[in-house]
Amino acid sequence: MRIRISLKSKRYEELIERLHEAYANDQVRLIRRIHALVYIVDGKTVDEVGTILTLSEQSVYDYVKAFILKGLDSLVYQRPSGRPHKLTPSQRKELCQLIDKGPEAAGYDCGCWNTGLIQDLILTRYGVEYTPQYVAQLLKTLNYSYQKARFVSDHLADVAPEQKTWMEKTWPEILRVAKSTGAKLLFGDECSFAQWGSLSYTWSRRGHQPLVQTSGKRKAYKVFGFIEYFTGALFYQGHTGKFTSETYQAFIRAVLARTKKHVIILQDGARYHTSKAMQQFFAAHAGRVTVHQLPRYSPDFNPIEYLWRNMKKQATHLRYFPTYEDLINKVEEKLHYFAQLPESIKGLMGKYCETLGAELVE
Repeated sequence: MRIRISLKSKRYEELIERLHEAYANDQVRLIRRIHALVYIVDGKTVDEVGTILTLSEQSVYDYVKAFILKGLDSLVYQRPSGRPHKLTPSQRKELCQLIDKGPEAAGYDCGCWNTGLIQDLILTRYGVEYTPQYVAQLLKTLNYSYQKARFVSDHLADVAPEQKTWMEKTWPEILRVAKSTGAKLLFGDECSFAQWGSLSYTWSRRGHQPLVQTSGKRKAYKVFGFIEYFTGALFYQGHTGKFTSETYQAFIRAVLARTKKHVIILQDGARYHTSKAMQQFFAAHAGRVTVHQLPRYSPDFNPIEYLWRNMKKQATHLRYFPTYEDLINKVEEKLHYFAQLPESIKGLMGKYCETLGAELVE
């Protein structure tokens, strides 16, 4: 059924302003009520409004009737007297399951949970109204924290057997050989440090989002790196060009010049790692170098990734680089800093190797 309501532009603006206030105050019930009125004014049927907002038709009728009789004064909710309703233990358990599945699975057209959204979820599913402040406290009690997500490959299911084989067979054998021969065991990777900087979380006054100057120049300083499993030694080489098979070979030659030991390299499947030119290079240096490929789509299996994260945190996060030389100097300074901390790198790697693939054997 369609109800026709016509509002003067001023009254409609007042209704929208009240909606903005409700959003600002996280008044979930009032937000849904005003949206129902706006949808009716815009020409939607009662059934459509009920479907969109998960409201009964009678609720929509009641909202419209109250608005016709009292206008904006009808847009008020008073908290009921007495102790507020609480979620039961079983409802809390179900709530956790819903949160873990994400907002889209719960019917929301977004990918990020916030307290307002979870407040609406609790009200819609269980008829319990909590303030945003209490929702935040509830989430903390349920062992949730507000975190930044990270990407994970959509190929994980396909490579799980490969990762399992790596953990249970390949990696233990590589480690055994390295120990028995005294070879250097190197995890390798590359990293780009952008001149335009990088953003991260930091403390700031409420209402004042941190601002970071940027040159906007699309240039980056490229770094090849190896970290040695047993000693935590860092080998690195920066350059201003692209990552290629030729520059990768030059880096490996520089590393070989610094040791007389055999070198075992663990690398990912980047094209300049596995090209025909690199295959020929490794064959020509088989007496000094053995190479193994890490499992596909498995950056977490390479501990140097954690070093790069720490590097960016210290070198480029929230920093301004007016010139390319400023960027290079800062990155080289931090590379030198980490190279003087082999025990820290070794400790990081040790922690990684203790947890490496743990999820696969649980």
